Amino acid sequence: MISEKELQSLVETISFNFFKKKFTHRAYFNSRLRTTGGRYHLSSHNIDFNPRVMECYGQEELIKVIKHELCHYHLHLEGKGYQHKDQDFKQLLIETGGSRYVQSLTDEKKQTYRQYQCVNCQTVLLRKRRVDTKKYVCGKCHGKLKEIEKLVQ
Repeated sequence: MISEKELQSLVETISFNFFKKKFTHRAYFNSRLRTTGGRYHLSSHNIDFNPRVMECYGQEELIKVIKHELCHYHLHLEGKGYQHKDQDFKQLLIETGGSRYVQSLTDEKKQTYRQYQCVNCQTVLLRKRRVDTKKYVCGKCHGKLKEIEKLVQ
């Protein structure tokens, strides 16, 4: 893991080497980020990065995320199209070798399903959420439902 001082230095170096422009604002780690690799702040021009990128995928992936966020940074300051949908952004991202998307940072949760069966017609129902069997009935015959088991898929 690198320190925030090293991160700041790395961002400044990448900015100068790949964009030929100085990065004059602050770069820091933000552990509250969950699914995104980094975030450029339009009002303050600071950039925060998810420390899990470095933990999960190493410095090479972090550098790609830094390039991505620097594309937002430099294009916004120049008054050009800095959003993901803009052609300026897409072109600069290709030129600098930044990543379009960060690899998954969340632990893939297995989806659990609840299995219910109608007492009358034996129809089996799969539901993600729990069903109140006192309140809800079978859609085919209006018979009572009973929970059979929980399935993990």
